[in-house]
Amino acid sequence: MIEFERIHHVSLAVRDLEKARKFYSEVLHFQEIERPPIATKGVWYSVGDQQLHLLEHPSGETLRESGIDLADGHFAVWVKSYKSTIEYLEKSGIPYEARPQSVVGFAQIYILDVDHNVIEFGAAYGS
Repeated sequence: MIEFERIHHVSLAVRDLEKARKFYSEVLHFQEIERPPIATKGVWYSVGDQQLHLLEHPSGETLRESGIDLADGHFAVWVKSYKSTIEYLEKSGIPYEARPQSVVGFAQIYILDVDHNVIEFGAAYGS
């Protein structure tokens, strides 16, 4: 039996690494971390105790062109404040889909990155 401890990282394909880096570093303010000298082009971020890895793949077939599809793959980041996150997204002009009373037991906000990868922000109800 495998004894799981936690998710270590999520990797996403991006078409333009510098465009994606700007979004994650400058808009969402993720903390970039050192990346080993591996063959693929990419950027790594620290997200709490886990990591997000962006991998440049200009012709990637997993990248979508459409809007938020909640049945599609995504990664989720827990945030301290639902209200503050909504305010920041609105101030930054980032479209989102909000579910303040989601049936999953916590509030959810969904956005798309520059390559239309789905990102979920989760928060406690009323935060």
